[in-house]
Amino acid sequence: MSIRTNDPASVSRAVETIWYEVLGGETGPAGTTFFELGGESIKAVRLTSRIAEEIGVEIEVGDLFEEDPDLTHLTRSVFQGLEGSGDGARAEGR
Repeated sequence: MSIRTNDPASVSRAVETIWYEVLGGETGPAGTTFFELGGESIKAVRLTSRIAEEIGVEIEVGDLFEEDPDLTHLTRSVFQGLEGSGDGARAEGR
């Protein structure tokens, strides 16, 4: 999957897709957290690995355990990671 990190809608869709695929399509009301949707350690590793591979942002597995994010919070963390990479060049693998 090629993500245009300068396109917020593209990044948001990618995070959402990864979230639902890792959690086996589990959904819940807005604000339902990773662990409330059946997340556990293996899924946390899968989630962070896919975000790193597909979007280029490193999210610490431990942060998932400490913060137990919902999809909105996780997406915000990914955008913060992109902003921290400067112009997005690192996030795009350039």
